[in-house]
Amino acid sequence: MSAGLLGLLDDVAAIAKLAAASLDDVGAAAGRATAKAAGVVVDDTAVTPQYVHGVAADREIPIVKKIAWGSIRNKILIILPIALILSQWAPWLLTPILMIGGTYLAFEGAEKIWGRLRGHEGHEKPAAAVGPDAEKTLVAGAVRTDLILSAEIMVIALDEVAHEPFFSRLVILLVVALAITVIVYGVVAVIVKMDDMGLALAGRESRASQRLGRSLVSGMPKVLAVISVVGTVAMLWVGGHILLNGTHELGWDAPYEFVHHLEEAAAHAVPGIGGFLGWLVNTFFSALVGVIVGAVVVAVMHVLPFGKKHDDEHHDEHHDEHHDEHHDEPGVERGTEARPTSTDEPQA
Repeated sequence: MSAGLLGLLDDVAAIAKLAAASLDDVGAAAGRATAKAAGVVVDDTAVTPQYVHGVAADREIPIVKKIAWGSIRNKILIILPIALILSQWAPWLLTPILMIGGTYLAFEGAEKIWGRLRGHEGHEKPAAAVGPDAEKTLVAGAVRTDLILSAEIMVIALDEVAHEPFFSRLVILLVVALAITVIVYGVVAVIVKMDDMGLALAGRESRASQRLGRSLVSGMPKVLAVISVVGTVAMLWVGGHILLNGTHELGWDAPYEFVHHLEEAAAHAVPGIGGFLGWLVNTFFSALVGVIVGAVVVAVMHVLPFGKKHDDEHHDEHHDEHHDEHHDEPGVERGTEARPTSTDEPQA
């Protein structure tokens, strides 16, 4: 009996060691996959804060939470099953799907630039001030953008562990999905609440805390403005990078080879910082591809006659309402009833 018990314990110990080794392998593979996707993780972190820029302070964290939950749903309920199924039975479909997502990212980045050039950006009210419907629209837009970035992250991670058995791939990608979501939206939450931390520090008795708090309060608007620009560039960069790699995967090598040749030349040109210079070259040309492709889509959606019609009609309606508001009112009686309208005119 004792010998049988000892044998059973030996078997249990062996199984436990095997399980521990498997967990170590999963952890190591998840770490490698996460590290390989780090570039897109940085982009995701830069893109997201712009969605809560200008939102009322008490709605910032709830909105970040909603976007984070949307990101988890994207990764676990949409991207992960599709990626695993396609990688198992139709791996050739992954690249075209990613390229569609890359085109959408390029469009989003180019559209933001187009809005700035036309002077339309920055005049909308914060989502929380407009109402819950606008907040839902803001969250939905952020989750859509996250879907593309998350797809890029998960496909990169999948490529890193493609040699693993199916179940191991599943566990590793689940770990990657959860870890990256926590990292990205944890950092985003810290960024958007930094000014509130500054206010808390400014109210303390310590002069050093007060100085640091005032610096945070005065500096965060500039930081968020820079992050907004970085987020727009990141959309163009990641979108263009997806498209460059996609054309290479589909057999059109010329654009990819051209950029890769310049990247290699820059990497070997200056010892010590060659790798960084090569990365800059690749980033520049990826962003350039994103700008070109995004500009074409923006032209189709907004500039060409069939895309411009809706924008013009909306602008004309807004202009007519604004015009009637200021020209019909004085006609009531040019007295006391017209005067409040005239005092409001400078605010329009």
